[in-house]
Amino acid sequence: MAGENVSVVFKLYCLTVMTLVAATYTIALRYTRTITTQDMYFSTTAVCITEVIKLVLSIGMLAKETGSPSRLKSAIVEQIFFSPKELLKLSVPSIVYAIQNNMAFLALSNLDAAVYQVTYQLKIPCTALCTVFMLNRSLSRLQWFSVFMLCGGVTLVQWKPAEATKVQVEQNPFIGFIAVAIAVLCSGFAGVYFEKVLKSSDTSLWVRNIQMYLSGIVITLIGVYMTDGDKVLEKGFFFGYTPWVCFVVFLASVGGLYTSIVVKYTDNIMKGFSAAAAIILSTVASVILFGLQITVTFASGALLVCVSIYLYGLPKQDTSKLTRPDADREQKSKLISV
Repeated sequence: MAGENVSVVFKLYCLTVMTLVAATYTIALRYTRTITTQDMYFSTTAVCITEVIKLVLSIGMLAKETGSPSRLKSAIVEQIFFSPKELLKLSVPSIVYAIQNNMAFLALSNLDAAVYQVTYQLKIPCTALCTVFMLNRSLSRLQWFSVFMLCGGVTLVQWKPAEATKVQVEQNPFIGFIAVAIAVLCSGFAGVYFEKVLKSSDTSLWVRNIQMYLSGIVITLIGVYMTDGDKVLEKGFFFGYTPWVCFVVFLASVGGLYTSIVVKYTDNIMKGFSAAAAIILSTVASVILFGLQITVTFASGALLVCVSIYLYGLPKQDTSKLTRPDADREQKSKLISV
């Protein structure tokens, strides 16, 4: 598979940046959604602007990769405008990701943040199952054990919220759990589908991103019209935007690009582990910024997450399958010599 022969340092760099960006994004997003109750920005427009920024950044990276404006133009014309099948192929994860984002907002509107965080981590074993069935990739028993250890660790980390949610809204837990379940399925399927498309050809990562983000812009614009169309026409597309909201959009854009890089050069399960590590980092940041108190359950969960990440990253070895062919050959050679 082209593009996977990169150094371990580069992979660690991408995972580290993705983790830090995700943790910062969580803190900043919570701040923008709870610090004010009036003049709240529209989340649908923020998602749409994020797709636009990711498209612009991807075009810039493709320009750097091609090296000249003429090559950039030919790449865009040939692989995007003259490749409707590829655009249609990448529209699948765009639609699924759009559903996932909307379900996430619906879930957070009906569930406590801690309950949402715990339930949403089911995307990791869901991603593992999609990886096995869609990519025909096997996982060792140790890797399966580490996946469920991770879920247990994150559950302990988010087991008891330090304080109740400041913004009191009417909640429907049943709708919230249904929304989380749909978001989990969407996350697992879309991530593995995108990984399969990325690693099934030699097409540039940035070309694939452009194809997906073009579809994403159209889909999110439809979402803005259907969800907040009247309010956007009345108050404006950028209503309620503050420097903090712009910072959240920027983090979401950068995080999306690094997510695609991680998917290209590692796999979706490692992306899930990075997200879990980001939860711990965001909780630690909450201790410093918001006076959160670390409990025994948090410390135990953090330890489980760190151990599970280490166990999953160990080289996969199946000595039984590796030794049997050699043993069979030796036996056959002995029989022939006899």
